[in-house]
Amino acid sequence: MNNRILVISGMSGAGKSSALRAFEDIGYYCVDNLPPPLMNTFVDLAVGAGSGLEQIALAVDARTGGFLGDFDAAWRAVRERDRTARLLFFDADELTLINRFSETRRPHPVASRHGVSESIAAERELLAPIRALADVVIDTSEYNVRTLREFLLRHFGGAEEPALSITLTSFGFRRGVPPNVDLVFDIRFLPNPYYDQELRPQSGLDAPVRQFVESQAETRQFLEHLESMLTFLLPEYAAEGKTYLTVAFGCTGGRHRSVAMACMVDELLTARGYSTTVVHTDLSGSREAHR
Repeated sequence: MNNRILVISGMSGAGKSSALRAFEDIGYYCVDNLPPPLMNTFVDLAVGAGSGLEQIALAVDARTGGFLGDFDAAWRAVRERDRTARLLFFDADELTLINRFSETRRPHPVASRHGVSESIAAERELLAPIRALADVVIDTSEYNVRTLREFLLRHFGGAEEPALSITLTSFGFRRGVPPNVDLVFDIRFLPNPYYDQELRPQSGLDAPVRQFVESQAETRQFLEHLESMLTFLLPEYAAEGKTYLTVAFGCTGGRHRSVAMACMVDELLTARGYSTTVVHTDLSGSREAHR
């Protein structure tokens, strides 16, 4: 996806700073915390003859305060000037945002004396009009810095045609289905390694558990049907213009069957040339991605 102008907005803690660093690596000239009334002035300078800037990325968020009311008109003027301009909105679920602020210990830009949760709610309401205008909403709840960077480099690295990027997520139903997934497969019908005393302490990343899951007749039948379905669906999604797809596999605890299945499907799709990221949501209570 080779857009000359990107405007980036989103929730504090959702990954905008990491995104700007990734876009700089791609070759975008990036400006952070730009007041909306200055957007058109900067775009005029950037796209003018002799600027030497081929691609620009502008970040606008809640830090601009009272200037946010000018965003709608400013964005529409940018889009009118360049129809290929895109507005990206970075978001994440409340628990993820709270955890990220707890890790950094930075004050929330929309300060509330009632705490971080109330600040997040206030910011979400403040940014709702921008989110509604976005061409793409990128939910980073299941991404860390590395996997978000990989995602952005794949999608905005200058390819003529954007490839369909696939995230394969394992999870446990006891904690609920992850947000913003496109396809969910309940694989609790597979025999459970949890009931084997030797396998219970291990995970689907360990060879004995993986071999146990792979050896089941139900697994082989499921993979056969799943491969047939994905062989049909993925080209259709790509043709429709979808650029990223999240497929989730759920078992009871999110440690054994779903982890092994996500890895098996990752190998299957990688062999077919698809770009994939694997995220194990409930493995060891973390959301770290494993490849």
